[in-house]
Amino acid sequence: MQVVTYINLSKEKKMSYTFDQMTIGQEATNSRTVTETDVVIYGGISGDLNPAHFNEVESSRGMFKGRIVHGMLTAGYISAVLGMQLPGPGTIYLKQSLKFTAPVRFGDTITTTVVVEELDQKKKRARLKTECCNQNGDLVLKGEAVVIPPAQ
Repeated sequence: MQVVTYINLSKEKKMSYTFDQMTIGQEATNSRTVTETDVVIYGGISGDLNPAHFNEVESSRGMFKGRIVHGMLTAGYISAVLGMQLPGPGTIYLKQSLKFTAPVRFGDTITTTVVVEELDQKKKRARLKTECCNQNGDLVLKGEAVVIPPAQ
């Protein structure tokens, strides 16, 4: 069962953290269950129709023995946390490193965590550790982001 929370930003209070409101160790998390619909929509938008994501017969012969979710769809969950929670709306995403450590399967619940690791006072930029884990606690993606937090 997928639980989706819809946020109507026109009615909800928009919360952002400015550079001066951020602290080392501050973190935010969000969880989402990946559905087949998510993968189909992402494949259509991105043009990535790789059989690893869409063809059960062909993908069952591959190294993962079945269909897997696009890695970049999973990475997009990081963008959602940065843009909506920490630092929040108005954040400018400058850089992201990614290392995919395990496949994500249809129906997996992915928990994304971002943690403030460094604050560059001179440039007013934040460096954050980014991780995604599945429902079993297995790390599926890790990396680092650099952002410009919103001015206000």
